[in-house]
Amino acid sequence: MDELLFATLSELGAGLRRKRFSSVELATLALDRLESLGRRYNAVASTLRRSALREAREADRLLRGRRAGPLTGIPYGAKDLLAARGSITTWGAPPYARQVLDYDASVVERLRGAGAVLVAKLAMVELAGGGGYRYPSASLQGPGRNPWNPLHWSGGSSSGTGIAVAAGLVPFGIGSETSGSILAPAAYCGITGLRPTYGLVSRYGAMALSWTMDKLGPMCRSAEDCGLVLEAIAGPDPRDPTSAGRAFRFSRRRARRPSTLRVGYAAEDFERGVDASARAAMRDALAAFRSLGIRLRRAVLPPLPIDAVARIIIRAEGSAAFQDLIASPRLAQLVDRRQALGLRAGREIPAVDYLNAMRVRRMLQDELARIFSEVDVILAPARSAPAPRIDEPLDPEWRPARPGGRRRAGAARTSAGPIGNAALIPAGNLAGLPALCLPCGFSTTGLPLGIQLVGRPFEEATLIDLGRAYQEVTDWHRRRPPAPATDASRTRS
Repeated sequence: MDELLFATLSELGAGLRRKRFSSVELATLALDRLESLGRRYNAVASTLRRSALREAREADRLLRGRRAGPLTGIPYGAKDLLAARGSITTWGAPPYARQVLDYDASVVERLRGAGAVLVAKLAMVELAGGGGYRYPSASLQGPGRNPWNPLHWSGGSSSGTGIAVAAGLVPFGIGSETSGSILAPAAYCGITGLRPTYGLVSRYGAMALSWTMDKLGPMCRSAEDCGLVLEAIAGPDPRDPTSAGRAFRFSRRRARRPSTLRVGYAAEDFERGVDASARAAMRDALAAFRSLGIRLRRAVLPPLPIDAVARIIIRAEGSAAFQDLIASPRLAQLVDRRQALGLRAGREIPAVDYLNAMRVRRMLQDELARIFSEVDVILAPARSAPAPRIDEPLDPEWRPARPGGRRRAGAARTSAGPIGNAALIPAGNLAGLPALCLPCGFSTTGLPLGIQLVGRPFEEATLIDLGRAYQEVTDWHRRRPPAPATDASRTRS
């Protein structure tokens, strides 16, 4: 039955309604795989067997009564920054290893209301990487091991969610993104991930890192699956003051034809902008999109210091969010020393630098609005290279932000940035735009690659329609990692 957890949500829903298998059987299968393979990949923070089987029995009752929705009876995992009543919620960090919250996150509530079964809390980079981190091992659960090659990283900070979906431990999961934490593990692990518009999904009950940038979204097998999950979790929530107060309707709408879409891109992103091992796959992905009849035209981000602006905002807001931890001896318990250094340094960012960063952010939003008056979607590689090794430094040139140590964001409007749309992930997050990551092939070294679609605010449906059309002419989202090695020495770092 293991292959069931690689099925799409529509396939699983049909099987449950036709009584080919039960929700209890699915949940038990997921729990067993999470407790064996999941721990081998460092994907699991905790499993919730007792409550999961109780929820699965209730789902089977609903299925017998023909009151099932598209997610009824389907198991899923949640990134361990989401509160689930009575379960340990570690935020991936040793200082919170025993933290138990007595309430449910809004997303968990909504999915329970949709009949989905929470089977596990999934591993993550500690504090979602708030202070910056140098090594993939920056997690209470250890480095996320990529199911396609356990000597390589799964990506962060939604590391466990990326692994769990890719390895067939759960059919879908919930991740979070501040600047790449859904798209990066989706690309590295070969799955489909959706970053919703800022405010579309309530963050009530989620660990705060950056109040003006954090977002929660689905990580799934396919674009269609992402649409089904987003429909369940989106919507107004008075408990989240940043809630946009909007719902998302997906299952009862007509899909938009790709030939009606104007798609912006930069040709250099698919050539010199990506690692040599990824170029052939990226060319093929671009050709597949062309075959859909889309109208391609050049669209390039403005020459603003996008990476620096995102870094300043995240560092400043993250240090404020964790000010109690920073002031306590528990800060020394963090796994990655850079986290502690970065969190401390974030407190020293001058107010003028933060405000200038917010001013440039506004300029970027205006420029992106101009671009989206000419195109409907921007297409670009999700990551410029395949997943690094788990023992490889992620950013050896990093230094903590210090007063006077960086050029002020507001003074750099005309400074040269990276070529093409290489900064599209931080740009999209700064502007609060939705994005969809789709698996698009493999590097010459055998590791998954992803491509991203970015759209206007609250136009997730357009991205899903285009992603679904792409997945109808490709089968990358159907590929499965090789069976894991039984010899533990083969996964040793």
